[in-house]
Amino acid sequence: MILRRATLDDMTALARLHRRTVQISLPFLPSLHSPQEDAWWFCERLYATNEVWLAEDEGGPVGYIAFRPDFIEHLFIQPEAQSAGLGLQLLEKAKQASAELSLWTFQQNERARRFYERHGFVAVTETDGADNEEKLPDVLYRWRREPV
Repeated sequence: MILRRATLDDMTALARLHRRTVQISLPFLPSLHSPQEDAWWFCERLYATNEVWLAEDEGGPVGYIAFRPDFIEHLFIQPEAQSAGLGLQLLEKAKQASAELSLWTFQQNERARRFYERHGFVAVTETDGADNEEKLPDVLYRWRREPV
């Protein structure tokens, strides 16, 4: 398994990984976009506005993180590779780049919530989901580097 900075050429594969992971791991989420729309968004928006790192094995990407200063946009690990430490390795890439990070996750995503809380994130705001595309209750988490 290697971690590396993603390129624009990786975005279509990451869009497929994201779609499959959401379908299996987050079945409560509505499917709002086509695979083609996902690929466009990954190439034109996610990659353009975030630093993207991926974990890959001989079969291709198995997880990725997309972040910008102070905010994590995505962190997804394919279902078969979850609980193997990849999420933490990718999360550390974002933590190394910032003294403070925020991220949104859905309130129903208990697995993600436990993961972030184990790694120092604190819930700061819960909403009814009126402002997100899925219209599902979500929660804002924040992490701050401990002073040395």
